[in-house]
Amino acid sequence: MTPMLPLHEAHSYRALMRRWRELARRLGVRLQTLAVVEDLPVCWLETGAKGAMAGEAAVYLSSGVHGDEPGAAWGLLVWAEENVDRLRAGRFLIFPCLNPHGLQRNTRVDHLGQDLNRRFHVAEDAVCGPWRQVVAGRRLAVGLCLHEDYDGQGCYVYELGRRGRPRLAPDMLAGVRAIPPDGRRRIDESRAAGGVIHKSRVPKHLPGMPEAVVLHELGCGLTLTFETPSEFGLDVRVRAQVEFVNAVLSGMCIAGNTGE
Repeated sequence: MTPMLPLHEAHSYRALMRRWRELARRLGVRLQTLAVVEDLPVCWLETGAKGAMAGEAAVYLSSGVHGDEPGAAWGLLVWAEENVDRLRAGRFLIFPCLNPHGLQRNTRVDHLGQDLNRRFHVAEDAVCGPWRQVVAGRRLAVGLCLHEDYDGQGCYVYELGRRGRPRLAPDMLAGVRAIPPDGRRRIDESRAAGGVIHKSRVPKHLPGMPEAVVLHELGCGLTLTFETPSEFGLDVRVRAQVEFVNAVLSGMCIAGNTGE
């Protein structure tokens, strides 16, 4: 198991990306630049794009859309460091931290004071425009968007899947042992049960277009937005993020899972 994260590095984008660069070298893939925003590169990487896995649907993973949610960004990194063999065996499309300035400043918004998670439809956005160019046209088996919530009272997940598709989030959330599920019956103005908010279509009157919704509209059949409670300890939040990603992959029997 990866050692505890030094608290003083929680908002260090340099420290986060140093470990991603080291991991990319171990995987034998390039850490590619999506955009450069005020001298900070926004990066992404892909495994399995060549060879036997080239035609397979990819697992999409992202974090760091909101900079004041470091447990998600570090949770994704720790998961990746603990799953090198799985990353080599499967096809993954990963965006380690989409809002580096927000992470460094411990703010929800980006360098322009905008909520990135309301702008994934904006072609002119410095990050979301190039992001869409990378994602569009790729086959995605599942999209995992990792977040945190200051109002959270436990872990919860927002599941957006096609009508008629089996609901998978309850079993996947059960795989998270570090933090119990959020017990509220209403979360973010939506009905919830056991920490799960399920939707089979995009809600109306959204204030903008979140990442998960745009992934859904681009053809991803299942998107899962996972939230850990920001007021809990950082290490336990990181571990909860790791457990959720593992639970999703194990539950879906994809990406090199022996249950396939």
